[in-house]
Amino acid sequence: MFNSGISVIQTIKVLLIRCLLWVCSRLSLRAAQALGGLIGRCSWRLKTVSCRTTCTNLRLCFPEMSQQERDSLARQSLIDTAKTACELGRIWERPIPKVVELIAKVSGAEILDEAVAQGKGVIIVAPHLGSWELTGVYLDTRHTCTYLYKPPKLEAFGEALIRYRSRQGAQLAPTSPKGVAMLLKALARGEMVGILPDQEPGLESGVFAPFFGIPALTMTLVAKLAQRTDAEVISMFARRLPDATGFEIVIDKARSGIKDADPELAATALNATVEDCVRQALSQYQWEYRRFKQQPDQIKNALYR
Repeated sequence: MFNSGISVIQTIKVLLIRCLLWVCSRLSLRAAQALGGLIGRCSWRLKTVSCRTTCTNLRLCFPEMSQQERDSLARQSLIDTAKTACELGRIWERPIPKVVELIAKVSGAEILDEAVAQGKGVIIVAPHLGSWELTGVYLDTRHTCTYLYKPPKLEAFGEALIRYRSRQGAQLAPTSPKGVAMLLKALARGEMVGILPDQEPGLESGVFAPFFGIPALTMTLVAKLAQRTDAEVISMFARRLPDATGFEIVIDKARSGIKDADPELAATALNATVEDCVRQALSQYQWEYRRFKQQPDQIKNALYR
């Protein structure tokens, strides 16, 4: 009976999410972003958990900023994150040609083309910055892709998530040994794999490396894949442009050292690559993620409350 109740609750939650996505898909980009702006401003005024975590992260990462500067950045970050959520309906529910129309500009396309031409496979590191779901759509229009993904906590939404992200034939690899094997096979075929590199891994799957000067538990998977396959590693994100004019896909080479055999040096290069992206669109980063939750002393950070 209890499990059945949980199932019903999850089903209702998924239906609500699907309804909200559908509603947002009917909005213009300007209207969806305006709705996100309203939600983000409310989060700031109400001092939500997301707001408090954002302020904590910004205080840690930018001690040189004044309090006024950090408050302004935190408020805008909450707005941009809410915009990202409200844009998902258009990206997931609308026909792919309509979604691609959101891309107003691509910078660094030649870097991607050169990496693919080498035939050793390409590892795309795409931080939680701007519209990372749109980044996936762009990649799927260019090449065959396999994406590493973490199954959602709301298990009943997992099937829908896979369907959304694989609409153009992409493969989704779970965060498991089986998923890692899928990534290696894709790279061996000369294909692309996409990884969100700024999520905190398990202690057994990461090392501590500086991220904006703060020790952060960082995945070693990118380095291991690159070392085993000699695949090229490049960064990519979709930057939101002003006045609802669309997005710019920004592509660049990863920092040297990202393939280093020393896990800490490779992780430091990975985090530096993410930093290079984030500094180009500072407010569009997902600062409300508890990036520094785990500390080197294996005691969870008491700053997150």
